[in-house]
Amino acid sequence: MRENLAKSLRYGQLVDIMYVSKCGQITKRRLKVLRFEGDIFQAFCFLRQTKRTFIISNVLALIPVEHRENGII
Repeated sequence: MRENLAKSLRYGQLVDIMYVSKCGQITKRRLKVLRFEGDIFQAFCFLRQTKRTFIISNVLALIPVEHRENGII
């Protein structure tokens, strides 16, 4: 998971994640990773429209967002 997050940071690629919050709620988020710090990372969360801090071990799944232009992949 850490390697995929680092790759998205390096290339500025958006990612969709499934995340478990501290209270056990599962959410889907679209993020732009901004930085790493130990076992956490900071990202801009498009769901909340603000910077948020996430625990790497709470990320259940990560999918890079593919950009489409004019319907062409």
